[in-house]
Amino acid sequence: MKRCFLYPGQGAQYPGMGKDLWEGSDKVREIFSVAAAQTGKNLAELLFEGTEEELKETENTQIAVTLANIAALTYLGQAGIESSGCAGFSLGEYSALFDAGIIGIEDIFSVAQKRGEIMASASKILGDAGGKPGMAAVLGLDIEDAAPVIESLKSEQVFLANHSSPTQIVIAGTASGLERADALFEEAGAMRYVILKVSGPFHSPLMAEARDELESYLESVRFSDPRKPVFANVTGEQIQSAEEAKRLCVKQVVFPVQWVRTEKNLIAFDYEQYLEVGPGRVLAGLWKSFTKQIRCMPAGTLESIQGLEIS
Repeated sequence: MKRCFLYPGQGAQYPGMGKDLWEGSDKVREIFSVAAAQTGKNLAELLFEGTEEELKETENTQIAVTLANIAALTYLGQAGIESSGCAGFSLGEYSALFDAGIIGIEDIFSVAQKRGEIMASASKILGDAGGKPGMAAVLGLDIEDAAPVIESLKSEQVFLANHSSPTQIVIAGTASGLERADALFEEAGAMRYVILKVSGPFHSPLMAEARDELESYLESVRFSDPRKPVFANVTGEQIQSAEEAKRLCVKQVVFPVQWVRTEKNLIAFDYEQYLEVGPGRVLAGLWKSFTKQIRCMPAGTLESIQGLEIS
């Protein structure tokens, strides 16, 4: 069966994630050991015993979700379930790069940890400067109707951060800009406007300092050419080379996640099954809002993986 694996990002985490996979597989436990050695952290303790608040901290979230994603990928591999192509949402793109062979097992966990630390530090600096910037979800409005509103808010440093589904976007910006945006999106016909509980204005030009620091760090990390189709957040297109993958990892920090464009391009590859490989069901929900012709199934727990139709 021709399968596509989709990897969730920050926000998918929950206390106890990955524990059932860890208990059920020697190979998953080996992955946890590799991750602990790379990061110098007791990650089993973080994932299994960490509180919701601890897991929400960006420097913890990014390594924790990446490990949970790769634990699920490892368990699926043991069951003989492999991907023919992959993509990941925001942070999840790094798990997809690992799946496609672009980032190796010797680097993936240290890269995820460093990215989390860089983004947490940049967000703190922005917050300390006053008027804590952040993000907001806009529901019930398509991108064509949302675009003029976002354009009108550029002077207040509000930007598109995610095109998550045909009727859902996420914006990032200054606190004052996000406050003003609420009324403007309501006037444009949005059904809901929700300020998100995140530590910074991710995927926007406000994260330029984090982009520069990540670019410097990634210079010494080995990237390889992809072994299978893998799709980038920045373009929604297939990544062609190691050099392009590294360049897009850097751009992704300050550019929006083009998830709808990614989904459109995935459909063209005629995958027979889509699996959300990692914690939660966020991407399965977004996929359902994009198309009902083929389902995206959750595959982040022992129960969900054992319940998959395999052919």
